[in-house]
Amino acid sequence: MPHVAATVEDFASAGRLLHDFNTEFDDPSPGPEALAVRIADLLVSGSADVLLDGADDEEPSAVCVLRYRPSLWSEADECYLAELYVAPAARGTGIGRRLLRASIERAREQGCDFIDLSTSEDDVAARHLYEAEGFRRTEGDGGPLTFHYEMDL
Repeated sequence: MPHVAATVEDFASAGRLLHDFNTEFDDPSPGPEALAVRIADLLVSGSADVLLDGADDEEPSAVCVLRYRPSLWSEADECYLAELYVAPAARGTGIGRRLLRASIERAREQGCDFIDLSTSEDDVAARHLYEAEGFRRTEGDGGPLTFHYEMDL
């Protein structure tokens, strides 16, 4: 069952999984130790939650990072699902769906009334999962595609 990362061991596992996520897709990573420190900082600040999942007797094989932000449109916070990663050996087992559902529930528990995420067009499996769980990929039902832009500062 997913849980909020709360111990030093959880931070290390989350850092390792996030590092693996980046390196699997040839994205830069500051390394698992640096990511574990950053996760600890975010959790202490209260601006994020980290959920881990995996077999009960094994090291976690999936991680999700939720970031909370004030909303312009309502008094409730919004939740950004910043990262969702399932290690290759655990894919196809339902762990991603379970973790996504736990993330939605956690956002509701935090009082959020909106959750959003981004994924790439070529990540078809993730897109199918998100759409099957009720996320829409357009600006409203049947609307135009939404684009996510970013810039390093």
